[in-house]
Amino acid sequence: MPDYIPGADGNFDAWQINFLTYATANAAALGLDPLVDIPPLTAAQGVWTTDLAANTAAQAAAQAARQGKDAARGAYEGLIRPLVARLQASPDVDDTERAALGITVPDTIPTPVGAPETRPVVSVDTSQRLQHTISFADELTPTSTAKPAGVRGAQIFVKVGDPPPADPSELTFLGTDTRTPYLAPYTGADANKVAHYMLRWESTRGDTGPWSETASATIGA
Repeated sequence: MPDYIPGADGNFDAWQINFLTYATANAAALGLDPLVDIPPLTAAQGVWTTDLAANTAAQAAAQAARQGKDAARGAYEGLIRPLVARLQASPDVDDTERAALGITVPDTIPTPVGAPETRPVVSVDTSQRLQHTISFADELTPTSTAKPAGVRGAQIFVKVGDPPPADPSELTFLGTDTRTPYLAPYTGADANKVAHYMLRWESTRGDTGPWSETASATIGA
């Protein structure tokens, strides 16, 4: 059961004023002794009212102080950042001095990029005749079009005609696409045949990852 006394200070303040006003005016009818029951409430109300006002003023002052602090920091940073930009561009400043200042020390050693470890997830749109639109995403983030870190694009291979490829040696390379989707056009000679696609990621260094599952779709006439 919810508490009849409001939790928020503002709501409690309005509630207690109404409570004490009514109790004072109707003490006899409520069976209260106006000389015994009411005075302690009135005294407590006075302390509450004083401290509430002090707290409200302190909160307003704290908010003003925070706004002043934030403005001061913004102004200070506005002076620091262009100065740091000058220092970063200066041939007189070396990495030891940058570290001593606590500013960014450029990383001049490239991070090694290994072979991709994940596979593309492939889907084929067959809504257009003699054309397949091949969409791909990473198996770890199938709802995102972002490629894995260090990946340049997806190598796309196909085998047209059944049966599906038993291994990648049966595939024909279509191209490396750096951004999904990939458009694969066909001629009338391929109409009603099944195209079987397999993809794999290619890193920025040319290393390749594991093959995707085979995605098969009929070439519409």
